[in-house]
Amino acid sequence: MTTVISHLSALRAIRRARRAYSALPWDAIDDEQQTQALVGCVPNKDAIDFAALAILDAWSEDDSERLDLFVASGSNRRPDGRLLQHTITAPLPQGAIMHIEADIYATSPAMTAMLCSKNESVAKTLMLLMELLGTYSLPPEATYPIAYDDTWPEANSFETMDDLDCQGDQPTPEKQAETRYEQAHYKCEPATTIEELEAVARFAKSSSYASFRTAIKLARAGSASPAESLMFAVLGAPMRFGGFGCCSLPMGGLLLNYRIDFDTLAVNMSSGIPYAICDLYCPAAGVDNEYNGIGHELQNARIHDGNRNNGLKAMGIHVLVINRDQMKDLVALEAFAQTMHRLAGVRFRYRIKGYRKRQAAWLNTLRAGIGLAPV
Repeated sequence: MTTVISHLSALRAIRRARRAYSALPWDAIDDEQQTQALVGCVPNKDAIDFAALAILDAWSEDDSERLDLFVASGSNRRPDGRLLQHTITAPLPQGAIMHIEADIYATSPAMTAMLCSKNESVAKTLMLLMELLGTYSLPPEATYPIAYDDTWPEANSFETMDDLDCQGDQPTPEKQAETRYEQAHYKCEPATTIEELEAVARFAKSSSYASFRTAIKLARAGSASPAESLMFAVLGAPMRFGGFGCCSLPMGGLLLNYRIDFDTLAVNMSSGIPYAICDLYCPAAGVDNEYNGIGHELQNARIHDGNRNNGLKAMGIHVLVINRDQMKDLVALEAFAQTMHRLAGVRFRYRIKGYRKRQAAWLNTLRAGIGLAPV
């Protein structure tokens, strides 16, 4: 017997694996193995190793959530209150299922994203895709709260994150939780690619997956934190969604974590820094948008940022710093977008009605996609 986890259970396992191993150590399988895994998934009583699944973070005995399983057909279903059993009648695309360990399989990151996007908004789906394409992972514990539009983490349950050791004046517990969480890196390799997502999108023809197909067109690889994904999606998305349209600017629009090598003058201006990695670079405008989160407020970080920005200025690049409060301020964000359009020689112009209401809805839904409260 085999076990094929899917949907939110697979997403939890993906997040756990990326955080534990800095990459997804699962194995790809061919179409024949994929079919055999599905046919063998018959969840008879005691056929599922819940202890092993708990170690993989696919399931927790403490949760009230049921385990998501893929089965080949309705005849493979078994009555069990611990399970949510799913079937897809059409042949699955190549690479839809991966092997984790003995007799345990899971839907691939691209397939999992498709399944989790069913009847979901474009904005929340986009934030999931940015995570899977990026070099960071949210914690497994955030999966169900985000799926149910709850805030994560709650201030009273927040644990300090080692990679963002805040010093000095402490904000309120609620703000501390948010500011640390939105920059949780847990650096890891991307879990999927645009090409893999597009292959799954060709399979996902149902209207239930319209958001998935749309979000793939908006997504980009290379984000290094939830905050960067949020900044990209707000500034870059087309105005009809509620973004500020900067991805439509020439020369690629907006590029995530783009490296700029310094010339001799810039190296000297930066006190020896050889290059800069731009959070969100707009080539047409020559603008580096930097998210100034809690880690940049430390003394050493401020000194480094000042030297780095001097080097970028020597290269003729404008540095625009967006802080946490400005990421909640639509008027401020509009000013950043207008500046990039002006420097790129492109007129900034709204062609839709009710744009501010649309922008507020887009921003809040994006925030919900990483567990943050609305503004």
